[in-house]
Order: sequence, then structure tokens, then C-alpha cells
Amino acid sequence: MAFEKLGPTFVKLGQVLATRPDLVPADFREEFKKLHDRALTLDFNEIRGVLDDHYGQDLNDIFREFDDEPLAAASIAQVHSAVLRNGDRVVVKIQRPGVDKVIDEDLSVLYTLAELLNRYVPEAKLFNPIGIVNEFFKTLELETNFVVEANNLRRFQENFADDLDVIIPEVYTELTGRKVLVMEMLEGIPLSHKQALEQEGVEPEEVLRKGLRTYLRMVFIHGLFHGDLHAGNLFVFPNNKIGLIDFGVVGRLNDKTQSAIANMLLALSNEDYDRLAYLYADLAPYTDTVNIDRFARELRDLIAPYHGLTSRHVNLGKLLMDSTGVAYSQGLALPSELIMFFKSIVTVEGMGRLISSDFDFLTAALEFADELLQERYQPKKLITEATYAFSDLASLLRFLPRQVKQFVRKVNSPDHSMQVSIEQIDQHRKSMEKASDIIFLGLVIGALLLSSSVVILAKADMPIFLGLPVVSALGYGLAGLLGLVTFYNYIRR
Repeated sequence: MAFEKLGPTFVKLGQVLATRPDLVPADFREEFKKLHDRALTLDFNEIRGVLDDHYGQDLNDIFREFDDEPLAAASIAQVHSAVLRNGDRVVVKIQRPGVDKVIDEDLSVLYTLAELLNRYVPEAKLFNPIGIVNEFFKTLELETNFVVEANNLRRFQENFADDLDVIIPEVYTELTGRKVLVMEMLEGIPLSHKQALEQEGVEPEEVLRKGLRTYLRMVFIHGLFHGDLHAGNLFVFPNNKIGLIDFGVVGRLNDKTQSAIANMLLALSNEDYDRLAYLYADLAPYTDTVNIDRFARELRDLIAPYHGLTSRHVNLGKLLMDSTGVAYSQGLALPSELIMFFKSIVTVEGMGRLISSDFDFLTAALEFADELLQERYQPKKLITEATYAFSDLASLLRFLPRQVKQFVRKVNSPDHSMQVSIEQIDQHRKSMEKASDIIFLGLVIGALLLSSSVVILAKADMPIFLGLPVVSALGYGLAGLLGLVTFYNYIRR
């Protein structure tokens, strides 16, 4: 409720934290989940100014009809249906007025909080709070720029141009800008509606198969996947075709991460937790603090009890999200795109359970593996990758002799010197200085005690103080004082 009152930035932050078991305890995550799909709608008169500023002309010159009642509302924008002058039915996504200014102000607060955490809470450094806010800022920046979402739509259309079973809405580029997005209205029914699977000619299992195949193609073939593929964003058509909407959040995977994800699924299938641990460590920035054996045991303790169960009994995506918390406890900071992939599995499994209560994501994904790998490693693609590899190799062979020659000349130069930097050397130097000070004081104290005792034994004729020769009394007193100073320095260290 507090995040809700703080506005759109904190609503978005709460939604992100709801999917981060590595950062937030379970009871908080359950509360943050309530922030989804609860945005209040704005009256059209409050939001019309955004349209007027964007188009700079009468809306009747662009739209034949415009529904004042929104189809949906979120923390950043709300969506209305409309009809263009040429008769095309469209949906218009309009950014809430003033939301960009509010986000900028809120982000400055979050950066301040992150800096305070980093400075005064040593345990927080492992989670890189400033880095998290940076990542959150980039995500919000993309989500509040509808030109980026329009470009995402275009790219997904290109990726599925050869797949007649997948429909991506057309975007009206000439009517779209940073705060307004106009795209084709899909005539299908969202999977979240009961009627979607009751349409004539619709086979639920076929819809599930096509939906999963589409998702896996995004992940393993295109490296560009829908980041929020829940039932409300998947439309079902009478001939078992599917349509996708809402491309504000997308994940991008490079070849290394794609291969690692494929190997992770195989490792999970074979209960090879050592391999899974190594794959996590390979994707995370290098650290010499991780204990792979202990990490593998903790992964096994988390996942093994649920091995072989279907989504009716366990959510694989949630288990993988929980595994990121185990990774962080071992000092591994996993890349954000991997965490987004795990989160997307959660939504895909939720979509699958609407169709089949026994839906098993892992088994279904592995069934597609052969087909996907064949498509990924087509001869044409292999030739292209080989061309890049030979190009890099040729460049290396061309410049390597020159670089080696320069290095040898530098080393043989009479003025050559090397600078060695040892971490924490200052701390070791200070410790050595303090230790030498204590040793010096110890030697002085020993000398004072010894000389004072010699004076007593010599029974020299001199004034007596407290039953001792004055020189001995002064020596013992000074030794005692220096002893206190030495003890203080020792306990302070």
C-alpha cells in the first residue's frame, strides 16, 4: 500500500522486487505481487492532453471513433480502443500525463538510498544496490519510450514472418511517438478469458503446443523473447492460431547465454547439479569466493525433492528463481537477462496450467530440442558463423606479430619498468607499522625494567623513594606507563 501511494516508479519497483527471491524475503514478495494489474484508470479528459500534444491537431482528423473507456490500465499507461479514418480498428496506448517527471524525481531518491546502503551497510555491497537501480532505470527508460516498444513489435514481426500460426499486431509508425503507441487490434480472445478455448475449431492442446514452440523459438533461435508472456498477452483465434501483444518488456540473450540455458535444462532433466552449478558460475562475473561443491549441494537440496513432478505440484520457474537466491548467497551475481528468463518461465507455466493441469515445462521443452537445434544449426547459419570465426582468426594472425614485436621492444628497453599493484597493501603496511611500534615499546620497557633492577642490586648510595632508589622508582614508573600505552595500542588494533 505504501508503494502504491508513492506512485508509478515504486509500483514498478515493487513489481520487479516481487520476482527477485535473491533480494527480497518471501513474505515481502507475496505483498509486492499485489501491485500487478491494480492501477487506477484515469478519466479520458485527464489523459487527452497527451494525445493533443503528440498529434498537434484535432483527434477527429485521425480517429473516426475513440472509446473514452480504457480497455486496460497500468502504472505507466492506459489503453483505449479506436477506429482510424480509413476504418482500421486499433488500440491506442497512452502514457499517463506527467509520469516521466515523477519517475525522474523518484529515481533520484532511489539512487540516494542505494548510495547510503552501499556506504553504511557492508552486507548490501554483494547485491550491488547502485547497479540494481541502474538496471531498473534502464528498464523504465525503455518502458516509457513507446518508440522502443514499436521497434520491438517490428522485430518480432520479422522473426515470425515465416510462421503463419503466430500473429504479431501491425504498428502504425506514423501515428506512434514516445508517449503514444497505435497498433492493430487483434480480433482473437485473450487466453485469460474462459471463452478463448471454447471457440469452435480450437484445440487446447494444439494452442499450448504452438504457444510453447513460439516461446522456445524466441529464446533459442532469435535470442529475443517476450518478457511477460502471461495468459492476458496471448490471444487465441478459431483456427488454433495465436497472437501476442505487449512488447514493452523483452529479454535479449547472446549465444553464450542461449547455450547455457539449453545446458541448464539438460542438467535439470538429468539431475546433474554439479553441472548446473558450474553453468551458473560461468555466467556470473568471476569470483574466487564461490564454493562449487557446496553450491551444487544447495541446488540439489532445493530442486531434487521436486524432480519429476508436473506443474500441478511444482512451478519450475519459481524453483529457478529461488535458485538465484542460493547463487547470491554463494557470492554469484547472475546476469539480469537470465533472471528475466527464469521469470518468464513462471508466466509461461501459468499460461500452460490454464490449458493442461499436468503441463510439464521441462519435458515439453526437451521434446522441442531436436527441432530447435536443427533450425539453430542450419548449414547457412554455420557457414556464417564460420566466416566470422575465420575473419577474427585472420585479423589475429595479421596483427599478432606486430604486437609481439612491440612487446619485446618494450621489455628490452633500458627505461622499461613494471608497476605491480597489490590489493589491500596499505592495510598490510599499517598493520606492520603498528606491530613494529609495539615491539619497539616492548624493548624500551624491557630495558627500563632491567636497568632499574640493576640499580637496586648495586645498592648505590642515593635518595630512597617508596623504599626504592629514586632512579629505580622512576624507571619502574615509566615502564608501567609505557606498558599501559602498549596494551591500549594492542587492543585498539
